[in-house]
Amino acid sequence: MGFPVSLRVDDTVVPDGTGDAVFAWLREVDARFSPFKADSEVSRYGRGELPADELSADLVEVLDICERYRVATGGAFDIRLPGRGLDPCAVVKGWSVQRAAELLTGAGLSRFCLNAGGDVVVSGGPWRVGVRHPEIADRLCTVLDLTDGAVATSARYERGDHILDGRTGRPVTGLDSLTVVAPTLTEADTVATAAFALGADGVEWAAARDGCEVYAVLPGGRVLRTGGFPTAVAAAA
Repeated sequence: MGFPVSLRVDDTVVPDGTGDAVFAWLREVDARFSPFKADSEVSRYGRGELPADELSADLVEVLDICERYRVATGGAFDIRLPGRGLDPCAVVKGWSVQRAAELLTGAGLSRFCLNAGGDVVVSGGPWRVGVRHPEIADRLCTVLDLTDGAVATSARYERGDHILDGRTGRPVTGLDSLTVVAPTLTEADTVATAAFALGADGVEWAAARDGCEVYAVLPGGRVLRTGGFPTAVAAAA
């Protein structure tokens, strides 16, 4: 799906092939769910070549998540935008990496950190996770201690204004970055993206989600955070 993935395991005993299974799963997800591959299940469905009753259970699950968040944001989060076709990547990334983490726990592992392009799911710990500054590439805006759970960030960096408000079709304004801590990466990643699509209103929306803690950087450097956000070290934004 176009993001680097790293895995660290601190368990004393690691079953043979566990890491290979994780990366094989992520490669499978890329082949099946990428909107940039003409023969993927997502692309075929988006073009109308694959009827809804022939979709895999995995894609049905992903599309159901997408629809729930579209409704919850009043259409700000939408995987069907003019000129973009069907693009569920905002959900697929966190969902697939969370499933990969479940492969690790299913293999009996309890101390690991799985990092997918800065979105992280951990077990055991605590693990120290840095959140990149939205404007300064080699700087962190905060660092958190996370024991069991996940953290994901949506921001303007790297791809610019790549997140659009589905209600207007225009790039989102009002936020520079928004980081969400949640029990799973499926939730953390989707809430972060959906909240970012809401603009400044997304901070309060994300904070109201059960089990979510939020750290947001607004234009001009103002920081908003929820009381339970597990900050270890704070840096001026």
